This record gives sequence, structure tokens and C-alpha cells, in this order.
Amino acid sequence: MSTPVGHKPHDHSPNRSHGHSHNHGAGASRGRLLVALCLSATVLVAEIITALLTGSLALLADAGHMLTDVAGLAMALTAAHLSARPATDRSTWGMRRAEVIGAALQAGMLAVVGLFVAFKAVHNLLVAPQVEASGMLVMGVIGLAANVIALLVLSGGRGHDGHDENLNMRAALLEVLNDALGSVGVIIAAAVVARTGWTRADAVASLLIAVLILPRAVTLLRSALTVLMDFTPRELDLAQVRSHMLGIDHVEEVHDLHAWTVASGMPVLTAHVVVRDECLRDGHTEEILDRLQRCVAEHFPVRIQHATLQLEPVSHLEHETAYC
Repeated sequence: MSTPVGHKPHDHSPNRSHGHSHNHGAGASRGRLLVALCLSATVLVAEIITALLTGSLALLADAGHMLTDVAGLAMALTAAHLSARPATDRSTWGMRRAEVIGAALQAGMLAVVGLFVAFKAVHNLLVAPQVEASGMLVMGVIGLAANVIALLVLSGGRGHDGHDENLNMRAALLEVLNDALGSVGVIIAAAVVARTGWTRADAVASLLIAVLILPRAVTLLRSALTVLMDFTPRELDLAQVRSHMLGIDHVEEVHDLHAWTVASGMPVLTAHVVVRDECLRDGHTEEILDRLQRCVAEHFPVRIQHATLQLEPVSHLEHETAYC
């Protein structure tokens, strides 16, 4: 008969191991997101009005990107709130994946805006519009200042190695960073138009903004989908994990080995570990379990604190085959 073995009395639960990061997301990060949201919303309204008055596509493109920032920050704030909700018997991980879903939605919006801006920029390269440079320049400077402040606010809670930041906060930070670079593009385009009268500089700046938006949108979407599809964490080689576990004394085989990420900073692993029959009779299982848990928690780039390991005797393998 197989012996399911869970965690020992010393707690390896995600609430203990990652308590700081979740509380941080529920408290301080929500405050930072709210400040950044208010700044972005204010600049958004000002940019739309100025773009309509000056006829600047680059400024309108930056406003479109700012719109995704506002919507994305609103989603990030909502996701941060939802992800802090406690686990229940029906939702055993709580709603921690809300931050991943929010990041995926932000990535989708970034991609749509990037494609729209690129299309309009190509059109304006062919048909040069009239552009009012002074309004562009003023609004570009204001937008850049607001984005720099928002960047400082959002990055304020990051650890020195960046590991305190979840995917949701990373998405918000990248969106605001992109928009800051977009504001730089607006300023440069306004300066070129003012000095040379070459209004197509506005469209060129818009294309550069689109180039900044699209790759980051793809990166964000890929990262979010990797979590949502329960892929093995990129930095974790399961073949190495299996080999290391098999190197532990008395371990005969490892099967049904799975690793995935529930939410940012919460990798989990499950495995069936076959041990010699006598180990289940002479009390070796506790020592084996300790070594297995240390193995997955300490020996790999992804440190897995939440591992569920089922120890089985060799004689149980035929039952496993029957149920597969």
C-alpha cells in the first residue's frame, strides 16, 4: 500500500514561505498602484485634449498608450486586491492568479494599441498632416514628468534583486516605462517639427512608440500564458530535478513529476517517489522526505518551498500502472 506523505510539522506552505510578498502586494503595492493610476489618468485627459488641439499623432499615440496604462493600472489594482483574498475550501489557492490574468489583459491592450499606432503612423508618413509643435512639446514634457514620478512610485517596493515584484507589478511598471519612452518620442518629434518644419517626424516618433510597445506586449503575454497554461518554470529543468532526487539514498524511481507556477513567486511541485519496501517498515521515510524537500528547495534556480511528495513502495508500481 502506498504511503502518501505531505509536509512535516515544519511548515512549507506558501502562506509561510511567501507571506511577505503577498502581504506586500495586498498593502504597499496597492498604494503605489493607486498613486500611479491617478497620475496616469490626469495626464491622459490632458494629452487627449492637447492632441486634438495640435493635431499631433505622436501625442495621440502616446495618449492611446496612456489609456492602456490607466486601464492596465486599474486592472492591476483590482488584481492586487483579489490576489490578497484568503484561500477557501472551494478556492484552495485563493485568487492569486488574478495578478497573472491582469498582466495578460494588459499585454493584450498593449499589442492592440501598438498595431493601431503603427497603422496610423504609416498613413501619416504618406500623407503628412499639419502639426502644432509647441503644444506637443509642453504636453510631452508634462507627460514625461508624470511618468517618471509614476516609475519611481511603482519601483519603490522592489527588492535589490527585483524578486519582490510579481508579474502584475512588473506589467504595470513596464507599461509606465514604455509610456515614459513614448513621451520622450513626442518631445523629440516636437523639437524636430519646430526647428525644421518636417511634420513627418511626428509619424516617425509614432512608429518608434509602436516598436517599443509591441515587443514588450509579446513578452508580457508569453510570461502570463506560461503561468496560466501551467508550464514548468523556465529556469527549472525537470530532468535535473528527477536526476537529483534519484541520487538520494533508497529512492528507486520518480514518476508523475510535475512543476508549475500558481502565481508570481509561488512555484509548486508534486511527485510520486518510489522507495525500497523496507524503508516504509523501518522508519526511514521521514529522513528521505526531509532530503527530498531540501533537494527541491535548495539545489535549483527555482526554489520550491511548496512540494507535495508521495512515497510509495516498489510493490505499488503495478497498481500505479493499472490506474493509468
